[in-house]
Amino acid sequence: MAYDDLKEFNGAKYSGMPIGGAHNWLYPNGLWREKKVAPDEWVFEFECTKGRRNAAPTNSGAKQGTGFNWFIVADQKAVKANTDQYQTIMHGSKFKVGHKRPYWRGWSYEYPEQLSYRQRVIQILQQALERLEKEEMANQNQKELTYPFSL
Repeated sequence: MAYDDLKEFNGAKYSGMPIGGAHNWLYPNGLWREKKVAPDEWVFEFECTKGRRNAAPTNSGAKQGTGFNWFIVADQKAVKANTDQYQTIMHGSKFKVGHKRPYWRGWSYEYPEQLSYRQRVIQILQQALERLEKEEMANQNQKELTYPFSL
């Protein structure tokens, strides 16, 4: 089945990588900028060019110029190793908010009859909260921390 072929999962139609596909990405020279905005809150930006750990199969994946807009929900743990370094581990999920094909004027959420960017993010957060609440009810006696958004 080709990347752009129409697929179905739990009644939802989609195109792209089949469910169960996986990537390993390298993020060399990434720049993480953060600013403290409240006692327990920081805002951040992360910028880099990511590359595949292994070469892509010939004629696979999205066409050059395709864009993806992801919303990321994650849990990050950082342990100070020395004055200038932290060992960082992050577990999470990323959700597709929208996409842009190379020949489109705008992002998918900018077109009529599509959820807006904010509506899609609200939907993602509501579904994530429902999932967490269901797992919390099922695991109330479990003392070990689980990562509901991890792989």
